[in-house]
Amino acid sequence: MVTTSVSSTPTTIEPKQSQARPILIIGCLFFIFGFITWLNSVLIPYLQIACELNNMESYFVAFAFYISYLVMAVPSAWVLKVTGFKKGMSLGLVVMAIGALIFIPAAYTRTYTLFLLGLFVQGTGLAVLQSAANPYITILGPSESAAKRISIMGICNKVAGALAPIILGAIALNDADVLVKKLEVMNPAQKALELNALAERVVVPYLVIIAVLVTLAFIVYKSSLPEIDTDKEDGSVAVGKTNKTSIFQFKSLILGTIAMFLYVGVEVIAGDTIISYGATQGIPFATAKFFTTCTLFAMIAGYLIGIVVIPKFISQEKALQISAVVGVLFTIAAIFSTGVTSVVFISLLGLANALVFPAIWPLAIKGLGRFTKIGSSFLIMALAGGAVLPLLYGALADHWNPQQAYWICVPCYLFVLYYATFGHKSKA
Repeated sequence: MVTTSVSSTPTTIEPKQSQARPILIIGCLFFIFGFITWLNSVLIPYLQIACELNNMESYFVAFAFYISYLVMAVPSAWVLKVTGFKKGMSLGLVVMAIGALIFIPAAYTRTYTLFLLGLFVQGTGLAVLQSAANPYITILGPSESAAKRISIMGICNKVAGALAPIILGAIALNDADVLVKKLEVMNPAQKALELNALAERVVVPYLVIIAVLVTLAFIVYKSSLPEIDTDKEDGSVAVGKTNKTSIFQFKSLILGTIAMFLYVGVEVIAGDTIISYGATQGIPFATAKFFTTCTLFAMIAGYLIGIVVIPKFISQEKALQISAVVGVLFTIAAIFSTGVTSVVFISLLGLANALVFPAIWPLAIKGLGRFTKIGSSFLIMALAGGAVLPLLYGALADHWNPQQAYWICVPCYLFVLYYATFGHKSKA
């Protein structure tokens, strides 16, 4: 997912000829966002085996990661006010590296709570990093082409997300199917040894991640990225809606925040559950580890479609309506089919999800005037839907079954459809 904490109509602060290097740096950051975020799709089944977890327990991986957006959205703004945006991006990368470092003792001790702590710290670093990095892509060029730059960043994000499960899955889930069968007949001592060895598989990958994050933090710190004049930005958003005294008077924002919360939840469910779900459909982990990549390639296809058709052929509102309807249809198709066909429909939810975030955001903050920044913070905090809904999915999977648990997505898409049709027009 690409998060954009844009608070106003941006003003270009970079001449065209000098945009390439800053955009390249921000593109690298969006690549990192996607790579770190979608590692969770492998960590869920991997830690379920290594730490002997049930479905609900395994989805605390997503909870620990995404809940940091709710907890850290406002503190991140305070941090950036002190550090500035460029130093804030470097700090975010360093915090992410610390989170990755926590994985090392977690792996050697096979302690699930330490893994979760590492994920929360990584999410905290991402909250800071994204709060700083997202505005840059809107100011590095003309405002009328900002949507195109955001789409390019989205593609960087999703390409990284597509690569992440393949790379980590090749290491962490290598011969996982054989191992799971062996574990069933092992005595406790043998089982502990095998599981310890499995847990230690992530040590080297995360050492590499630490090195990359620290290196990128240094590059960003030494770069010539421009600083954002937030005082000037505050002035530009201070107009409009002066008769309002509270952010809660904007019903379209409140409904948009709920829609964003539900949307992010189903996006994470579609990407992070599909490997485990594929295994329950009798598909080997050797194959299932590619399913999240398929979901993200479907999202990339959605981004490309959006670049071509919006707004030339259809409006953002219409795109959101179509996305919600397609999400309902694909979810129901996945529930009522089996095997590879069912898994394909879950992957295709990536296509349904691609245009939802870019459409909800402008509809939710439209007309907020001087409340735009706090409204944007509401939408950032709504990313916690990625923490809550996968956990509920896991509970339903344990008490029902993993396939029927996907019913949780249907009312979420229906609410998005309501928001696209009526909710965004709601007045206080």
